[in-house]
Amino acid sequence: MGRRQKNYDDKLITSERAEELMEEGWRRADLHVHTTYSFDVLPAMDLHPESLYEKALKMGMDYITFTDHDTVGAYELLGWDREKLISGVEMSVDDPEFAGHELHVNVFELDREEFFELREIAEIERNLKSFVRYLKKRRLPFMYNHPFWFDFHQEPNPSAVLRLAKLFPVLEYNMHELKQKNELTIALAERFGKGIAATTDTHSGKLGEVYTLAKGENFREFFRNIEKGKSYIVPEDLTRELLIDEMNTWIDLIFEKSQRNKDIKSYLSGIKSLDAMVRISRSALLKCSPRLNQTAMNLLYMISNTGLPASFYLYSKEIIVKQIKKQIEIEKQK
Repeated sequence: MGRRQKNYDDKLITSERAEELMEEGWRRADLHVHTTYSFDVLPAMDLHPESLYEKALKMGMDYITFTDHDTVGAYELLGWDREKLISGVEMSVDDPEFAGHELHVNVFELDREEFFELREIAEIERNLKSFVRYLKKRRLPFMYNHPFWFDFHQEPNPSAVLRLAKLFPVLEYNMHELKQKNELTIALAERFGKGIAATTDTHSGKLGEVYTLAKGENFREFFRNIEKGKSYIVPEDLTRELLIDEMNTWIDLIFEKSQRNKDIKSYLSGIKSLDAMVRISRSALLKCSPRLNQTAMNLLYMISNTGLPASFYLYSKEIIVKQIKKQIEIEKQK
């Protein structure tokens, strides 16, 4: 297969073990974080790039990066050369011929010119191979985000993922995916000798709840060690409890902390209950009535805490995972 298979049995570690490694000089980073510059992040000050940057510094993150959807707006605001700040972006590439579906790619250490050139390839050429060739030519670190994720308008196509993963040096273990999906990603990384990075993919300010550890006096060296498998991850998977906590955080952001005068009609997360909360909170009636707004917020907290929205969401995801596993087994038998 071109690269030696990796074994990740000993690469998934606890936060306690991670603390020991950091005392020995290992560096940590959460390589997938969204700010208010992403279309699907609410306009709350807690999620502003400056707030998240300060939060990451206080947490002691060795490398800080923001990967907003198809924009580098956070760096235009913060500046491109702050302490510990590594430029990043999550690029959407929809290659109908080779990939067959949209996939997301995190790119790091790019500059403004490289961003616009990549966006042109992604949006006009729509050619994943050209996109990857550009990244390799410029020697930009990049990784395949949530490989078994498919847009909720698209049919799962896991056979394509097996082909696509070969193009990437690092695959993502995503905190907002089910354990079964992350296990498939680990298996994919082991099979093709790829690096693995654990990320939060946070849209609600919870950066650093999972992270990746590697050695490296600079980010390029840090990422290169991840590529080689000389790294550890502190992982977590999407559970009912985590999703309830996430939804409660969103309720707090929607009703208490977001800038209520800002138009976010384009906001869409794909979680129906969350999107419904946004629409409810933006109604003219609630804006004019603080008491009614408080009542609606309390009602949504109560519904969220029953666990029913979380359970329905997880159930729908579990069905998709079963479909993916079934298609992978069929692919193996060919």
